Amino acid sequence: QVQLAESGGGLVQPGGSLRLSCAASGRIFRFNTMGWYRQVPGKPRELVAEITSGGNTDYADSVKGRFTISRDNAKNTLYLQMNSLKPEDTAVYYCYLRQLVSGSLDEYWGQGTQVTVSS
Repeated sequence: QVQLAESGGGLVQPGGSLRLSCAASGRIFRFNTMGWYRQVPGKPRELVAEITSGGNTDYADSVKGRFTISRDNAKNTLYLQMNSLKPEDTAVYYCYLRQLVSGSLDEYWGQGTQVTVSS
């Protein structure tokens, strides 16, 4: 019932910045958590950052101080501001949303957007 549309990926140089966006639509409940995961081929998908509808955030240690997750609840849009990018940040970044519906956990994923950090 939820669709996630991502944008903003691309190629940037080390030390550069990029902002990812994720527009959510569909049956979105008031209380939910949205976030960003990333995945490198051959490795497990890992949490980058997440944010609740109330604004509580959590970050992977590897991105603390460099990335900022935010959301605009009026627009149902999630953002990830990425600064001081490093080559090891290169990955496919996925937007996700999870929420409890009648006691069941519903999870949704975006299609992924490629972020490449290279000289």
